[in-house]
Amino acid sequence: MQKLYIQKVSTMDLFNTEQVTNLLPFDGEVEYFGKVMHPEKAQHYLQQLLTTIEWRNDEAVIFGKHIITKRKVAWYGDRDFSYTYSNITKQALPWTPELLALKNLCEKITGATYNSCLLNLYHTGEEGMAWHSDDEKTLGHHAAIASLSFGAPRKFAFKHKQTKQTVSIILEAGSLLVMQGATQANWLHRLPPTKKVTEPRINLTFRLMVA
Repeated sequence: MQKLYIQKVSTMDLFNTEQVTNLLPFDGEVEYFGKVMHPEKAQHYLQQLLTTIEWRNDEAVIFGKHIITKRKVAWYGDRDFSYTYSNITKQALPWTPELLALKNLCEKITGATYNSCLLNLYHTGEEGMAWHSDDEKTLGHHAAIASLSFGAPRKFAFKHKQTKQTVSIILEAGSLLVMQGATQANWLHRLPPTKKVTEPRINLTFRLMVA
């Protein structure tokens, strides 16, 4: 199995996308814009999101067993969208001012439109996410998913569903990564756990829900 590890992508000035390239070698499109805001602003948003978001422990039903994770989640949107994954359905809450500002930032940078956001709170590096694809039928076909990161830098990995080739990158605080095209159809992604990280991380994935 071939592995590709991207140690560092140059941080670019806000909205400077000239150097952004596809991180995936084939069968998908993933662009990493690096930091899209100053560190002080990223720290401000981290504190705001920690205190203003209605966090809940995530739930899943796997092989008939009800599981509650240490990781916490929240689901927001233009209206009360229903979002089902891991056999659990969530209803979207109304946008907060901070989330609306961040949605507008992502739309300005990527040129895409988003109407919802799934947030994940990882208290330490020991909390992560297993291999999966965001390929639910309620998401727009090949629509962009904009991922904003705050807090502790964490490794983020992709694995091709057929070849098993992997690609990894470190997502920094205040950085933006965008997955689009055939990425969800052909690649899995995950946030691997690590004991080296002791600080919290918040990830926002802005999405386009369809009827």
